[in-house]
Amino acid sequence: MLFDTLTGNDRTVAAMKNMVATGRVPHAILLYENDGGGAFPLCLAFLEALYGGSGKVAKMIHPDIHFVFPVTGGSKVSTSEKPTSDSYMQWFRELALERPCFTENELYQALGIEGKSGLIAVGEARLILDKLSLTGVEGGWRSVVMYLPEKMNQEAANRLLKIVEEPPQETLFLMITHAPEKVLKTISSRCLSIRVLPPRGDLSFRPSEASGEISEYASLFGELMDALLEKNLLTALEVGESLAALSSREKQKAFCRYAGEGFRDVFLLQQGLEQLAGVPEEEMDYYRRLAGTLKRSFPRLAATQLDRAVTLIERNVNQKIIFTDLVDRLYRNL
Repeated sequence: MLFDTLTGNDRTVAAMKNMVATGRVPHAILLYENDGGGAFPLCLAFLEALYGGSGKVAKMIHPDIHFVFPVTGGSKVSTSEKPTSDSYMQWFRELALERPCFTENELYQALGIEGKSGLIAVGEARLILDKLSLTGVEGGWRSVVMYLPEKMNQEAANRLLKIVEEPPQETLFLMITHAPEKVLKTISSRCLSIRVLPPRGDLSFRPSEASGEISEYASLFGELMDALLEKNLLTALEVGESLAALSSREKQKAFCRYAGEGFRDVFLLQQGLEQLAGVPEEEMDYYRRLAGTLKRSFPRLAATQLDRAVTLIERNVNQKIIFTDLVDRLYRNL
């Protein structure tokens, strides 16, 4: 994966190229993307440049690059010990090479743990420390690519805090988050934060350019917002029933994440930060209408309610109750 093959995020790409060219590489970088966005291929392109064009980077087999992601027990690994990212590396690599802009739901499906909540636990942190305590196999940079640091618990973060804050020479942490506000402050405050906008073309998370699940979420989001703006509670509740009828809890959580990104974009537009929101031109009129119609307090309140819905889904609360309650709370906060 080369920088020149990436689409969009020209300023970010130029800045990361310059880091490598000047040797001024931060010890920890936090990349904030939409679910299914372009941060992972950007990481690979950055690492390929950093490691001097090594073909091992593109194949994800470089011995000094370690990948970390949320896991839990599943049918693909032994139940005799607590799983780590290494336990699932084969399937993670296959997914990432086939579809670099994978979604969180696609990751869990590939690992065979859909319907469960992945976690970056303290055992993973210990393993990272063990790996970074060794001299690099090829004598240069040692890197950790962490997907979804917001899934890291407090104990794991405490274990990693010192090495993230004061890493050994030529040690790099690259983290990809979908919810920077949920990353523990002790970790995020030590990182250079960079917003990765959705790429153009068929890798985009945006519904007009994506297919399958994302288009379904986009349609449901549009129907829900239209009903709410029209103050049509009955239709909004019918959309809630459609959300409760999605085929899995992972899809229901993915919709909540998608809608949360939509409300974040509305919030940014309300603040006059159109470029940071990264809304495609063909959808800008719709999002501007939402930004102009909704109260400025609504996007943040809505994002909070969506986070609450995700928590209830993970606790196996009845889906109809969750989404009926969600619609009612959104309606009352308009």
